[in-house]
Amino acid sequence: MTTPASSQTCDNPRKNIRWVLTTYFAEGLPFMIVRILSGVFFTQLGVKERYLGYLNYLGLPWNIKFLWAPLVDGWGTKRGWQVALQGMLAALTGLVALLAHYAATSNSGDYLEWIAAVFVVMAFIAATNDIAIDGYYLEAIPRREDQALLSGYRVLAYRMAMVFARSGLVALAAWAMSSATVGTAYHAWSLAFSVGAGVLAALALSHAFVLPKVGSPAADLETQFAKARRVFVEGFVTYLAQPKVGLVLAFIVLYKMGDELLFSMVTPFMLRELKITGEQYAWIAGIVGAAGTIIGAMWGGYLIKKMGLRRAMWPLTIAMNLNIWLYVWLSVAKPDPTTVSGLSIIATIHGIEQIAAGLGSAALLVFLLTTCSQQYKATHYAVGSAIMSIPGTLVGGQAGAIVEAIGYTNLYVLSFVAAVPGMLLIPFVPIREE
Repeated sequence: MTTPASSQTCDNPRKNIRWVLTTYFAEGLPFMIVRILSGVFFTQLGVKERYLGYLNYLGLPWNIKFLWAPLVDGWGTKRGWQVALQGMLAALTGLVALLAHYAATSNSGDYLEWIAAVFVVMAFIAATNDIAIDGYYLEAIPRREDQALLSGYRVLAYRMAMVFARSGLVALAAWAMSSATVGTAYHAWSLAFSVGAGVLAALALSHAFVLPKVGSPAADLETQFAKARRVFVEGFVTYLAQPKVGLVLAFIVLYKMGDELLFSMVTPFMLRELKITGEQYAWIAGIVGAAGTIIGAMWGGYLIKKMGLRRAMWPLTIAMNLNIWLYVWLSVAKPDPTTVSGLSIIATIHGIEQIAAGLGSAALLVFLLTTCSQQYKATHYAVGSAIMSIPGTLVGGQAGAIVEAIGYTNLYVLSFVAAVPGMLLIPFVPIREE
């Protein structure tokens, strides 16, 4: 019998750094294409806010991906899943580029509808790609101390994918739109999506040859499904059996509701209301925003470790929610992005809000982990994460209609109102320190 590659590489986990970087880049890039670039693309093509809000529903496959995770566990290998899924994602991204090219020469809106449909398919495939990559990581690096050692590289690669998409591809489209050689925004985005497709194709091809062969195909899919179903049912039941579960679930659902509503329409707000250019959006959202998120998450984790979750919860929550009023002010003042001072104000407020969101995310993540038992930690975390994220996705999907009805200023005021119930639950929700 062939020795699994994982056991061959455990003695020197740093040998795995290269494929850890490429696989997690291949996890982050499709997410960014579907969840972020789709919004910038449709915004710059003049799609109504109502439909831009509906793009938030593209996040649902990531919210519920644990439901079909047993399929990936029980059929084939994680390596095979990755190569196939990343090849499909490359082809679908290329299809978006092709449809955008043809849309430039057509007065019909059918092409945009087809592009939206492709993004829906991509969302489910990309979420499944996440399952395969995470599962492969655990199989190829079975020792927990080695997983911890390489976890920073996972985060780094994912963040690199975010910057590449949000800064690189958006900036490429913006440059192409201002170039005399490119006709329309459709052509510019066709070029950007083509580059994204090329990168995904290169990743799929390289993974077909360089990824270590780990594990073997599952022999009994029915047994795998039965086992996964049993673990999930037991995990779900035990999660709902914890003390004060009603308060716990309400807190998980409501804690970041204001933040979710705020960020659900931030791309069209910046591009349309504040009238920043594509180039400006690329570095504000891609560089400033990414840096702010990282700083906020690290700072929040440090404060929780130093103060304890119970003492840190209030200051982190207040910081997260009070910053919503900066966006209220921004929507009223509308600084001029053609001036250095105006652009600096926009970038600073966006960065501060990202830091504040990172602080709140750290608090909720640690709280969520305290609700998970040792026996069903993975299942409890999956259930809690889904409960946490699905309501925000559903509410965010209606944010565009809210903007059309009451405007951006009132949307942000409503975001703060939506944050209040979560804050009111803090004195009553059970907060454990372990």
